[in-house]
Amino acid sequence: MARTTMTTALAMALAGCAMAGSGVSGPADARTKTIRTATSITPAERQQGAEAHPQLLQEFGGAYAGPQAAYVTRVGQTIAVQSGMSNARGDFTVTLLNSPVNNAFAIPGGYVYVTRQLMALMNDEAELAGVLGHEVGHVAAQHSKKRQSAATRNSILGVLGAVLGSAIGGEGGLLGSLGGLLQNNAMQVAQLATLGFSRSQELEADQLGVQYLKSAGYDPLALSTMLASLANQTDLEARIAGDARSIPEWASTHPDPASRVRNAQQLASRYGAGGVRNADAFMASVDGVLYGDDPAQGVVEGRQFLHPDLRLAFTVPNGFGMQNGTTAVDISGNGGQAQFSTGRYNGDMNAYIASVLKAIGGDANLTPGTIQRTTVNGIPAYYTTVRANSQSGQVDVTVFAYEFSRSSAFHFVALTKAGGAGTFNSMFGSLRRLSASEAAAIKPRRVDVVTVRQGDTAANLSRRMAYSNYQVERFQVLNRLAANARLTPGQKVKLVVYAGR
Repeated sequence: MARTTMTTALAMALAGCAMAGSGVSGPADARTKTIRTATSITPAERQQGAEAHPQLLQEFGGAYAGPQAAYVTRVGQTIAVQSGMSNARGDFTVTLLNSPVNNAFAIPGGYVYVTRQLMALMNDEAELAGVLGHEVGHVAAQHSKKRQSAATRNSILGVLGAVLGSAIGGEGGLLGSLGGLLQNNAMQVAQLATLGFSRSQELEADQLGVQYLKSAGYDPLALSTMLASLANQTDLEARIAGDARSIPEWASTHPDPASRVRNAQQLASRYGAGGVRNADAFMASVDGVLYGDDPAQGVVEGRQFLHPDLRLAFTVPNGFGMQNGTTAVDISGNGGQAQFSTGRYNGDMNAYIASVLKAIGGDANLTPGTIQRTTVNGIPAYYTTVRANSQSGQVDVTVFAYEFSRSSAFHFVALTKAGGAGTFNSMFGSLRRLSASEAAAIKPRRVDVVTVRQGDTAANLSRRMAYSNYQVERFQVLNRLAANARLTPGQKVKLVVYAGR
């Protein structure tokens, strides 16, 4: 969560539209078909993309400023021109995003994006090209136009609406009916970028991605190996978090990577083996890239969220997990869902809470009841709970806000089944100020590419990983290594370490 104010519909919508697509059930197969693709980038698409681009950058942490950015741009433009939408590399704007979620997407107009977190999961240049080619394939096949109606059904509530709506009644429940529709054209384009795809659309994008790999001279198997890494990452995230939080973002917007691995392998086999992987060049580029949360946006450590710049911290209840975003922190678990954020504050807490409820409720016109006042760890705090109806029954929406100064405030919005608002009491009571020494102790993590030496094993190298749990498993998934894989002297592998160590 950055220091910027979260007030726009776009920010909230983008944060939450990464939900699973309503794909067709059944196993993937490698039947190829003729896919009608766009043959040009229209002026209207260029304008839409140009308008949406800065809003996407704002939502996803901005463009990453490290040396990796130019490398990603070069690879992305190489693969994008294979689509036939343009032969000019400069017609494609490829951006490495400063985001800690595993995600990649593209929008009409020649704009292609991948997060630094997803880049860190890759192990060679061909895998990077495969992911970007897959995303370009979605645009070339005009999948975004086919899901336009789905975008307009999303609530302005964003992550709270998307995640909580499915948890407490689905799209037809309370949060599916709250809020106005996104009217701004650029907002619609930006929202479409991260909306889930159907299974058939995923298979089409896989087919195009493999085709683009082959025509660019890369190994067409690279998409399948990247999908395997994503499947392993999904499994690891589930093991680490239990039921506490959703699957990684790319896996949720791109349904079931595990079932598509074999399909991508079969597609690749039809194009013939061989092609460039460029592992050494990729490893040299990914070395040093920021990994996980950027301290400037706050960090998640276990059940704690700590923000060194805002000088605050809180702890979520047992059984709940967090996903840190650029403008908010999303909290999820079986007993309810919540979001931590901030807004404009002019010293009137009643008006502040009313504005939060208005942003959530939209046309549903949620209004605060009695606003209670208390003190949490020396911080003035105010809260109210509003009961509302959904298709699956009554729900409670709680706003718990804190006055940090005469001009700054923060708040939780929590959604539970009626009578369950107390689920988050421990979290509401945990917010505190960080001391200067605590803030200074928060360090970023970075990828460190090392050369395997004689006697090195996954067990001893993984002890250098900057985590207190699942060190071996994290190391294996990061490097796409089987549990029984042996390391070879001279081999390049990735570690995640604290910066400066």
